[in-house]
Amino acid sequence: MRWVRFTADGRTAYGRIEGDEVAEVSGDPFDGYAETSRRHRLASVRLEVPVVPPTFYCVGLNYAEHIVEAARKLGIKADLPEKPDVGYRANNALVAHGEDVVIPPDATEKVQYEGELVVVIGKEARHVSEADALQYVLGYTIGNDVSERTWQKSDRTLWRAKNSDTFKPMGPWIETDVDLDSLVTSVRVNGRETSRFPTNAMIHGVARYISAISRYITLKPRDIIWMGTDGHSPDLVSGDVVEVEISGIGVLKNRFVKATAAT
Repeated sequence: MRWVRFTADGRTAYGRIEGDEVAEVSGDPFDGYAETSRRHRLASVRLEVPVVPPTFYCVGLNYAEHIVEAARKLGIKADLPEKPDVGYRANNALVAHGEDVVIPPDATEKVQYEGELVVVIGKEARHVSEADALQYVLGYTIGNDVSERTWQKSDRTLWRAKNSDTFKPMGPWIETDVDLDSLVTSVRVNGRETSRFPTNAMIHGVARYISAISRYITLKPRDIIWMGTDGHSPDLVSGDVVEVEISGIGVLKNRFVKATAAT
């Protein structure tokens, strides 16, 4: 099942995608819903970020090739993580499928994408085992973890390098029927494939992260966990269009635009 959060007729709601239509519901898949008679053409609605999370978790350095490439650029030995490491991102950075990623006017040329699987938590999880962890997942969507690498190196935190407005495209919907082992992530820049990897080839997988987080922090419905990326990406310039596709889930597409002046 594909859940979409959308705006139509001046109203934002959830619905299920059925063919080329959206069957609108009253309520949502987290707190419960009721069927309605309202249906919309999928092509005619505005897609919103599929969930606004109470807490936006992120995973760094969760694919071996990505770690090796980063270490090579720094001239250091690659150090694979022995346990899950968890960070946070800011909701202000979220934008939907089809919306522009706005590069700040003082950003350098080192703006890059990272195509990521996003886990959407469906029910409260506290002290859950790794074996049971996936029972707490509503479904999965797609994220593009945009980074300004010069700021990432120079700032003591990642506050602007990772969290500038629009730096976290997410969508287009939540897919509930997912076989993690069958997924493949691919990224295209202006139609040319620049990255491809097995989505589940993670050092620490989804279930392990959910279990690890829930030992200390209660995961709530609507929380999201971005699961990291593999490989490396080229520098992006204004006008580039990036598509992140995860087989079985969909395609997240956004254009990058350089702002001309601070607003």
